[in-house]
Amino acid sequence: MNKSTDFVGQPVFSQLLSLLDQKVITETIREHKANRCYKRLFLWDHLISMLYGIYTHCTSLREIQYGLEVCQGKLRHINLNKVPPRSTLSDGNRQRPSKVFGSIYQKLYGVYKHSISDSRLKATVAQNLYILDSTTVSLFKAILKPAGRKRKDGKSKGGMKVHTLLNADSNMPSFIKYTAAALHDQQFYKYIKELPDHSIIAFDKAYINYQQFDAFTKRCIFYVTRQKDNAEYTTVEELELPHDAHHILKDERIEVTYKADKEQLKQQMRRVAVFSAKYNKAFVYITNNFEMTAVEIAGIYENRWQIETFFKKLKQNFPLTYFFGDNQNAIEIQIWCALIALLLLDVTYKDHKSKMAFSILATIVRLHIMNYIDLSAIIDTYKLKRKRAGRKAHPGQYTKKEPPPAFQLKFEM
Repeated sequence: MNKSTDFVGQPVFSQLLSLLDQKVITETIREHKANRCYKRLFLWDHLISMLYGIYTHCTSLREIQYGLEVCQGKLRHINLNKVPPRSTLSDGNRQRPSKVFGSIYQKLYGVYKHSISDSRLKATVAQNLYILDSTTVSLFKAILKPAGRKRKDGKSKGGMKVHTLLNADSNMPSFIKYTAAALHDQQFYKYIKELPDHSIIAFDKAYINYQQFDAFTKRCIFYVTRQKDNAEYTTVEELELPHDAHHILKDERIEVTYKADKEQLKQQMRRVAVFSAKYNKAFVYITNNFEMTAVEIAGIYENRWQIETFFKKLKQNFPLTYFFGDNQNAIEIQIWCALIALLLLDVTYKDHKSKMAFSILATIVRLHIMNYIDLSAIIDTYKLKRKRAGRKAHPGQYTKKEPPPAFQLKFEM
């Protein structure tokens, strides 16, 4: 019989679960007493049931239960002795605190953040760069207050806002907070307390708050954002423009006046205007960093787009459309498990230096999650096919090369 090297002793799901450090699970159980009152649904059974539903795009707890029951002969690979009934899963999603799963994600992120770092960025900046933004998840019921006005028909859906602090080096969230969609983005500031000194944080106009900017400066944290069109300021000093960067239109020290606790305060900051040939318009940035060049300031803000790419990556590969519970705790658990699933898949993707699209790998996992297929063999086979395709190309044929990342270009100018 012909033996294929693609078949291994572990299903695809088991290969992904092997990245779940058992020390992390044990520490989480001990810290949160996660198994104390849940004898019918231990944390491990709860976690892998949710991950199975997320990887396979299940739309209900019933699908998770029946899908796992069909795989009875393979459950020993994932250390699942008995498939939890959907009623037990529903009770677990309602009663087990979502912070337990948040703790698992944070600990796993600490374990793997160095292996998923993005080497394309300049190391000295990327390690200290954080990107702040939020994304809204629409809910099927009025569980949390949505943003915007009430509908005329009175049928209002809920909305959850996922405030995210992304580490630019790993392109994965280092901190997340869930709130109602109606809550303003600036309310997230009070939760950002653990940023190290000399960090750089980039965000859009929605987070502009001069009082918070002053707090960042006192904590030796640098911010980079775009200036509002109607902002009022006074020019204090014109800074010298670089000779080799003609797209830098303005570099100056400005002073703004704002009110805080019924008191009139003043604050100085740096204003940099940059012309973009791509969009044929000028962009104006403000920051409290006077040491970096104007080109570096513009380059830092350009990488704010990483967080938009992350949100797209999460929602496209693990759609947050169907939820396994109708309460806030269950929804938060599902989002945390989606982040854990994304992290495990990203570690696999980066460890094997995969050249295939991330969405293709996610699709392979979804379709073959319980099949005995070696993920590394699939990735290596794809690399070999690409290499052979490159050799077959005609010598005189034009091949389009991807340009270096914009962040790297900015620092090489």
